[in-house]
Amino acid sequence: MSDFSGRLKKVHLAPADCAVDMGDGSERGLYVDQEYILNKLHRPHRAISIMYCYYPLDEAWPKRAQEAYADRDVKFAWDYPYDNYFPYMGGIGGSTDGEPFNCMKDIRSHGQEVILTLTVDPKVSDEHIIGIAKDLRPYGRMMLRMNHECTGSWFSFNKRASYQQIADFFVRFSKIMKEYAPNVRMILCAGSVMDKNRPKLEKEEEFMEAGRATDIWSMDRYIGLNWGWPYEVAEKTNGQHKLEDTALNYEMSKLTYKRYCELYGIKKPFVMSELNADGDVTGPFKQADIIRDFYMMFKNDPEKWASAITLYQFRDDGRLGLEFTNPSDKQTGIEWPLMDTYREIIHDPFFMPKMEEGDEIAVSNDTQDGKKSFSIEPVKLRWGSLEDSDGVSMELDMEKNPVFAEANFPEELADANLMLEINGHWFHKAKGARFVDFMPAFYINRLTGPCKVSLNIFAPPADGVNDPSQGDDWAENYYYELKALPDIRLRFEPVC
Repeated sequence: MSDFSGRLKKVHLAPADCAVDMGDGSERGLYVDQEYILNKLHRPHRAISIMYCYYPLDEAWPKRAQEAYADRDVKFAWDYPYDNYFPYMGGIGGSTDGEPFNCMKDIRSHGQEVILTLTVDPKVSDEHIIGIAKDLRPYGRMMLRMNHECTGSWFSFNKRASYQQIADFFVRFSKIMKEYAPNVRMILCAGSVMDKNRPKLEKEEEFMEAGRATDIWSMDRYIGLNWGWPYEVAEKTNGQHKLEDTALNYEMSKLTYKRYCELYGIKKPFVMSELNADGDVTGPFKQADIIRDFYMMFKNDPEKWASAITLYQFRDDGRLGLEFTNPSDKQTGIEWPLMDTYREIIHDPFFMPKMEEGDEIAVSNDTQDGKKSFSIEPVKLRWGSLEDSDGVSMELDMEKNPVFAEANFPEELADANLMLEINGHWFHKAKGARFVDFMPAFYINRLTGPCKVSLNIFAPPADGVNDPSQGDDWAENYYYELKALPDIRLRFEPVC
């Protein structure tokens, strides 16, 4: 391991100035594996939002609505008896062996929190809610956005209950979650300010207690949207679409946060839970420009009022994604220009988690037959989230931009699940993998001369769930004992 300088330090992940989250799968597209997304975007998100529904009292449940009512004459995406998301298969009489739990495990093994967007029949009993809470208890720090856009009229829960009943249901749901799954933070995605000359939230009287009960305030606000999709193609001659001024959208979003603070006299985290400019309306190039402008407004605003922005979504059957679903092969996507733009945005330091170096860790070295080897006493790594975790940082000596940069993992690390960051690029070492090629970190962001580069190592749970045997804080933190270091191979000239 002669390419390691021998210096090892503790390293801590801290929150970004504004975190980036991403939607992955919905009524408009299938879930895409996190390994694929990481290889495309070169870094993990703080959290990944997945969308499901829970209507267990309906006769057709648990079939997806479009399958259960395939013969229904549908003219709008939500013209089904219950919401056309994929069914949440847990709860009373359900199972955690299927969805959304496989997706949640995938998300967490790649160092990200889960945002579970879940529409729920407001008529379900406390026992149903307790069942969901028990399902979610092992998944560490996660967020639950229950019955989002609840001041609207399109979701099935809005057609089954009044706004006051929906608000009361959110409060009841939140209280049960806090008792049975305190690791889950509740997101209220309710009304926003619609008129800057009258800065009131939609239905704010009905949702007053809900806003107090929640952990996080949020809103969905698309700069551009074709809500007639997929039943109407947006044209200048029809009207189920819009395009809003970017600066106005930003102003109204900020006014929404300020109104929440004014109503309750306190500050809570505020997130933009769904955001994009629909390519159906803008086309591909204007879409990318709008999104860049919007994110830069957050960066350049000294008030730093939002804690996170969620882009909707990675791959979309329409034009609300970084990829467009390939009509000839639903398992593959076609990149839009927004992919390159978004990758550039999320690598801006403003949107990146902070990497804080700590104390040095003792390293022993031995030289045999001219080859150095290094050993360490076991180091306990802690994974909480991309905003709060403890790892180690290996200092590497770089002569110039490498031709080969790779890690081989000894037997002691064969079963480790690691997230590795080097030169601004993140990699995942899955359980069982013994090799990682770091060269993609040096393709674009090339080194220009001799320097020190840190390889930062973190250990989220391999199977995506926390371990109750690890201590009183098991629901918040996952621990891994690092017993060895990877063998680093750096070469700065071709072999031949």
